[in-house]
Amino acid sequence: MDVDVYEHGVPSWVDLQTPDLEGVKAFYAALFGWEVPDGPEEAGGYTMGLVRGRPVAGLGPPMNPGPPAWATYVNVDDADDIAARVTTNGGTVLSGPMDVMDVGRLLVFADPTGAVCGAWQPKAHAGAGVVNEPNTMCWNELVSTDVAGAKAFYGAVFGWGAQDAGDPVVYTEWKLGDRSVGGLMAKPEGMPAEIPSHWGVYFAVDDADAMVERATGLGASITVPPTDIEPGRFAGLVDPSGAAFYVLALSAEEHEHPHQS
Repeated sequence: MDVDVYEHGVPSWVDLQTPDLEGVKAFYAALFGWEVPDGPEEAGGYTMGLVRGRPVAGLGPPMNPGPPAWATYVNVDDADDIAARVTTNGGTVLSGPMDVMDVGRLLVFADPTGAVCGAWQPKAHAGAGVVNEPNTMCWNELVSTDVAGAKAFYGAVFGWGAQDAGDPVVYTEWKLGDRSVGGLMAKPEGMPAEIPSHWGVYFAVDDADAMVERATGLGASITVPPTDIEPGRFAGLVDPSGAAFYVLALSAEEHEHPHQS
């Protein structure tokens, strides 16, 4: 579905910053069919993947130290207010708040467990122009070493509520009123110790198995083989630059996905 405006507190954008920008542009263009034009010169190489001519994700050179990773940005009314809330509640501002040309005001921070998240106060760029359809963002999920702490922190920063479901394995949905805007889960025991708390990005696809086959043919590796879960069938992948992401084929009844409902 097309989106022109996001509410405060709704994840609105994802991007990948990597030293292998040309390789990554070719990979995602081939995997998802994105058009990936060259970005404006003043953007320093940053460009956007397009679906139907509308932006769906950013690809750019590294702005911060650390390995390549997909980042989630939450739409906010006031990035400076969010920066103050981050600091007051035990998080760390990593960069910003700063104006990015005329497109918006950006904040990047780490929560108290070290998971990195962004906030975006839109000006010319509202965020993803298409979501919840094949080859676009459909879900953002925090994997945390401190679920209770995460609920307190993000509740204070973004005003999110948290709704738990499942027994014995609990999955939490972040809520804005009645609307689900993202997920939260405890870091699974099987996940390697060196993987810290982090935000993961899911892209909707028509067929998870076919997409995994295509991705591995393009040089990706598999972290989670195609697996059935309640919303549909998902898989975890790592692109050739080392950035992890998920693909999710939504089951028929989930096509009205809560991300924007």
